[in-house]
Parts: sequence; structure tokens; C-alpha cells
Amino acid sequence: MSVERIQPRDAAVRSLALLGLDPDFNDLFSPEGLSASLRRAASFLCPATPRQLVDAVLDVLGPLSSGLELEREDVAEALDSLVDVGDLLELRAPDGGARLLFLGPPSYVEKEPGHYLLFGIRPNARLLVDEESLGVRVAYERHTRLVVRDADGAEEMLATGGLHRLTLEQWTKAPRLEPASSVIERASQRLVSTGAPGHIQGLMVIDPASSVRYYKGRWRELSPADEGVFVGRRPQAYGAPIWCVLRCTAGIPQAVIDLPVDQAVGPGWDEARRLQAAIDAERGNPQIFHAKEMGALDGDWMFDFFGPLPSWADRYLDVAGLPVIKSRGALFSYRVPNGARGATHQFLIDALWMQATEDV
Repeated sequence: MSVERIQPRDAAVRSLALLGLDPDFNDLFSPEGLSASLRRAASFLCPATPRQLVDAVLDVLGPLSSGLELEREDVAEALDSLVDVGDLLELRAPDGGARLLFLGPPSYVEKEPGHYLLFGIRPNARLLVDEESLGVRVAYERHTRLVVRDADGAEEMLATGGLHRLTLEQWTKAPRLEPASSVIERASQRLVSTGAPGHIQGLMVIDPASSVRYYKGRWRELSPADEGVFVGRRPQAYGAPIWCVLRCTAGIPQAVIDLPVDQAVGPGWDEARRLQAAIDAERGNPQIFHAKEMGALDGDWMFDFFGPLPSWADRYLDVAGLPVIKSRGALFSYRVPNGARGATHQFLIDALWMQATEDV
């Protein structure tokens, strides 16, 4: 057996082919490349902590970056997107320890007749879909994977490939519609029976008085004037900071509950982001999305978002449209067909009490 020495660029091209991506249209450090690398790492390592998966990808891709700085934050954000889309399932240990990620079951949901969103990961880098035997082509769009083919016989083909069909309702698992005040009241009642934790080193909270247009700028430490219910994150010995909800008096936490509470499977940010959306709406400062017509012949619209959404809302968007390169000033953006614009618009208002701004 001989050893061949190759340049980093050649290694990157071979890596893309191994991941199932076309080197002529994809980059190893693009959202598509990072997502594929994380799926492959997860197929061998899961159940694993988020840190283990991020470290594994950084260790492999770092030497191939050719001077480009591969940020841990970028890989971590790509991993969060895989949790959002259902490729990975999150479960926190019963003792409240580090969250573990498990492989999502191979599944699909219909976007529209003939268009199917795929999710899930098979162990040991096995293909989710055998494109050659099924006669299909998987398209990669940022963190999502799609199959397009004639609707006649498509579901039978996907079932033959071992994929389970989910309805939109089963997949999104969106909570029931209710007033923002009810969500806040439920959190407040839970905090009543929780003991005072005292000072929490490293605790950060979302400032409800800050601009909803700049998410990163909303985070800060507690101040002596803080009163009421806040969404926050507290550090832990190992792993990412834990999402939590707290009640403060004069800037001192009187009660803290780690999230999630309502679901055993799922990221803590789901409940945290919904609660923050409720707090913002009740304060008369609702979170916003901006919709503008793209000017294309097919009448598609661009939806721009300025803060992260719960994973069930992200999943809804993955079915309604496609994730695209974000607009300037936005945290992320989706391209939504004109036919789905109205339903998407209403879903965001009803489920998260958001306010729409549009170019019409």
C-alpha cells in the first residue's frame, strides 16, 4: 500500500465527493458542507454531546481550511440547524446533565406534490437515500435536503427507500395557539414554587427593552433595576450554557427553572424563544419579520428574520420555503413561494405574536 501526498484543496474536493456533494457547486465550509460533515460525524458518534460533534468536525476540517478561519460558532450554528430540521434529536439527561444528541429516524414531509423534504441520519455514514437505485437526485439547500420528482409513485418510492412519512402537523409539533399573556402566566406560576438560587455567576439574560432587530445586542448581565420574568442562559461545567427562565427582584434572581420543561425531547431554546416572543409582544415590542417581493417571474417572496425562532417554526419555514443567503441586516432569510406567503404570514403572527413589515 502506498501513501499519496495531496494538497488541501484536493483533499477538500475528495471530501465533498465522500459527503455526496458536487465539488463544482459546493464548498466544504459552506452551510451545505458543514451540515454534511456534521451528519457524517453524528452517524458514527451519536449519542453524543454537541461539543463532541463540533470538536470532531473542527479537528477534521481545520487542516483543510487553507488559511481561512473556521469558527467554532459557525459549526455550532450549523449543528443547531440540524436539530431544528430533525436530523438530530436532543434529549437532556434526567439528572439535568449535558444534553445528548441522537440520530433522527429517516423520514420525509411533503412540501407540495412532487417536492419532499428529507431528514434523519442513518448510522455509520449509510446513505439516507440511495439515489442510483431509486432513480432520484437529492438537492442540498443550506441545512436541508430535498427530492423532486413526479408525484405519482413518489411516496411509494420513498417508502421503498426506508423513509417514514410525516404530516406537517406531526413534523412541526407546534404548540397550541394561545395569547402571549397565557405563556407568561404559566412560566410565572412555575417560578412561584421554586427556591431562590442567589447569585448565578456568568448568568446572561435577554433585555426585553432592547431592539428586536439586533438579537446579539439583546443579551446582557442583570442590572439592579431588573424586575420580573426574564429568559436567560446560565453556564455549566461542561457544554453550552443552559437555557432558563428566571424571576428577578432588584436584579437578584429569586427563582430559576432550566428549560425545557414541557417536553422531554427537544432543545431548551424552543420554550425559551417562545417565551421571549410572548414577553416582547406583551410589552408592545413584538418581534418582527420583513417580507418583500423578490421580483422574480414566479412571484416568490423573501422573508427576513432578526431573531432566532423555535425549531418548530423553523421546520414550518423549511416546508413553506427554502433557506437562502440572508439579507443584509437579517439574522436569516427564507424564500417563500407566493402561494404560501399568506399562510406563512398568518402562522408567524398567530403562533409567535410577531409583527409583519412588508414592501408592497
